[in-house]
Amino acid sequence: MRNRFEVFAAVTMASVLALSACGSSGSAASTTAAPAAETTAAESQAAAAAGGIGMEGGTSLTFTTGGDQGTYYGFGGVLAGKVSETTSTTVTAITSGGSAANIEALQMGDAQIGFVQSDVMAYAYEGTRLFEDTGKIDSFSTVGALYMEQVQIITLDPEIKTVADLKGKNVSIGAAGSGVYFNAIDVLGAYDMTEADINPTYQSFGDSTEALQDGKIDAAFIVAGAPTTAVTSLAATKPVHLVELDKEHIEKLLAGSPYYSENVIPKDAYGTEKDIRTVAVGAVVIANNDVSDVDVYNFLAGVYENIPAITEAHAKGAELDLVFASSITAVPYHPGAVKFFEEKGITVPGK
Repeated sequence: MRNRFEVFAAVTMASVLALSACGSSGSAASTTAAPAAETTAAESQAAAAAGGIGMEGGTSLTFTTGGDQGTYYGFGGVLAGKVSETTSTTVTAITSGGSAANIEALQMGDAQIGFVQSDVMAYAYEGTRLFEDTGKIDSFSTVGALYMEQVQIITLDPEIKTVADLKGKNVSIGAAGSGVYFNAIDVLGAYDMTEADINPTYQSFGDSTEALQDGKIDAAFIVAGAPTTAVTSLAATKPVHLVELDKEHIEKLLAGSPYYSENVIPKDAYGTEKDIRTVAVGAVVIANNDVSDVDVYNFLAGVYENIPAITEAHAKGAELDLVFASSITAVPYHPGAVKFFEEKGITVPGK
C-alpha cells in the first residue's frame, strides 16, 4: 500500500489548503450531527427520482467521523450532505472519538460507516496493537481511501527542531490507546526513543493545542490532514513551528511500518518558513459488512461524481482520486465498492 500512497501524495500535496481539519483523535464519541448532513430520507429519495445519481433503493446511514475540530468531522459532513442530496441514500455525519472508536461503533451497530486511519484499520483486521485484547475484527470492509493524514509534530518553541529535541520535554502523544499514540510511538522509535524519553501527556487535538497555548506542554503529535482546525486556531495567535523528519529516519520508519509514506506539509498550511517533510497514513472510509451494496455504491457515487461541488465546500475535495480510493490492500473492499470501481475500470479485492 505504501507505494501507491507515495504516488498519490506526490500528485496531491499541492492541494492541501483545507478549510477545517484534524482527524482521527478527538473527544469522546457523541451523536452530534454535522450541519451539512441534514437532508432527510424523503428529500434524498426525491432527489434521486428527479435525476440524481447512484442506484435506487438506498436507506439511511450513520457516519462516524472524529472530533469537532477535525478534518474527519468537517469533511465528513460535506460528503454526507452531498451523498444525501444526490442519491437515494441518506447519510448523517456525527462526531466521535476517531478511528478506534469508529470501528467499535460499527461493531456495536451504532453506525454503518466511519472514517479510520489506514494503519488502525489494519490493526483491527489483524487483531494487533489497539486490538490485541479484542482480537481480530473482520466485520467491516473498505469503502475507499480519501486523502492523506500527515503526522504533525507541533510546537511553539523554535529551539525544538528535530524529534531528538523532544527528549525530556512535555509532549502530548494523543489520547491513550489512540491511533495517534501509536503513530507517535512509531516515530519516536525510528529515532531510537521510547515513551520513557519524554514526559508524555495523552490529549486530543483540541486539548493539545490549548495546552501548548497555555505553556503546559512543549510539543504535540497530531495526525490529520493539514491544515488542521485546532492548529490553525493556534497559529492565528502565536507563531507555530513544525518538527521535520529527516530522510534517514523516515526510511528507517518505512522499512518497518508499511502503513506510512513520506509526505510534505506545505508552508502555506500554517505560515511556516518552509515545507515540512514528514510521514502520513491514509484516511479511509469503512462500512459494516451488512450495509447494503446499494448504499455503499451510492456513497462512492455521491462523492466521486460530485468532486467539483465538494471541493467548493471543503478543500480536501481536491485530493479525491479514484486511483487512490482503490489503493487499499490491508482490508478487502465491500461488494458495493467493488461494483462501483469495476464500472470505473478498476479492479479491487473484494470480500
